[in-house]
Amino acid sequence: MKQLNEFAVLGGPPVFPLPLVVGRPSMPDRAALHQRVDEMLDSHQFTNNGLLLQQFEQELKAATGSRHAVCVCNGTMALQLLAKASGLTGEVIVPSMTFIATAHALEWIGLKPVFADVDIDTHTLDPASVERCVTASTSAIFGVHLWGNPCDVEGLQRIAKRHNLKLLFDASHAFGCVHDSVPVGGLGDGETFSFHATKTVHSIEGGAVVTNSDDIAERCRLMHNFGITGMTRIESPGINAKMSELSAAVGLTSLKSFDAIMSHNQLRMNDYRSVLQDVPGIDLVIPESTDRRNSQYVVVRVNAAEFGISRDQLLETMRAEGVFARSYFSPGCHNAVPYRGRSTHIPVGLPVTDRLLTEVMQLPTGAAVTKDDVKAIGSLLTTTHRFSRRLFDLLTTDKQHRHQLDPLRDVALSMSDAA
Repeated sequence: MKQLNEFAVLGGPPVFPLPLVVGRPSMPDRAALHQRVDEMLDSHQFTNNGLLLQQFEQELKAATGSRHAVCVCNGTMALQLLAKASGLTGEVIVPSMTFIATAHALEWIGLKPVFADVDIDTHTLDPASVERCVTASTSAIFGVHLWGNPCDVEGLQRIAKRHNLKLLFDASHAFGCVHDSVPVGGLGDGETFSFHATKTVHSIEGGAVVTNSDDIAERCRLMHNFGITGMTRIESPGINAKMSELSAAVGLTSLKSFDAIMSHNQLRMNDYRSVLQDVPGIDLVIPESTDRRNSQYVVVRVNAAEFGISRDQLLETMRAEGVFARSYFSPGCHNAVPYRGRSTHIPVGLPVTDRLLTEVMQLPTGAAVTKDDVKAIGSLLTTTHRFSRRLFDLLTTDKQHRHQLDPLRDVALSMSDAA
């Protein structure tokens, strides 16, 4: 156990000389991937709805229980295609407690994201706050299944039905999760996935729209290929959002490893639950549920009064030790340009969101993190709490003792998960 003068933030050696990060990509089976790449090369078809892409879409439908899966080049494009295919106009209600892409994707295509507050336990949209955001210009509710926690689908559905709104979901964090025995992907009018390199299933870059609506799926397919049907016929405006065969090959290979990756993540989650249970002021965010969760993110809330230092001071301390915890999604979409200070985007108070954005922290997990790593992180948190009063004084008043992150750690932080 460290003594005070041994903390890396005060100049001592780090616990992890090679940093642990949030969201280090899971490596696919190389032999299987190489075989699929060889098939692609032999086919001489590298894009434009090749056999690998068709197979990936079929397997996504099976995994999510959805009628349709339309793969695209990234998760942001999936959000935009679903919004346009759903005929959205005017205002769309979203959480601010999400990656900025959720809001920006809508703003980019001429819609107005309107921010509602979230539930204190699940960190997903609070239906009561959503209700207060509905106006005559609202066309949809676009929820986010944050950390793999499905939204209050039934509560949001009642509001959508009452006001004749579309109900859509950003499921970037929730592949493989289940809500009331229904797999994520079959909820609402449509959902989107991100297959960014840091996700449990990834295609290096990629995304998908999944839906049970024949009309929405048909419009997505039309728009994601320039609006072209046949060899020369153009039926509508469109864009090039297609997924390549190479990305589909990675996606198929990654999908085959999903169960093993999820099992590993759940083991690490149990390890964290064990080491954190006796650390004052550090609460693991795991809402009770009998449904399946992918455990992609290990999320804790830091109670500064109980732990002894703030979330941000703890982040500084942990990162100096090589534990590159994150503070998603501070400062919140509503505090970012172009939404900050605009009542048209922020019509109601966001007290829960504002509180969570100062308390929430994500700890390293994934295939690169071992049981012993989690034990070491737990020991570090216990020791930090033990010296928290003195650390607080040093971190707030004794600036010359601040540990400066070396270039290696800066690079590691930049390479960790962005969403």
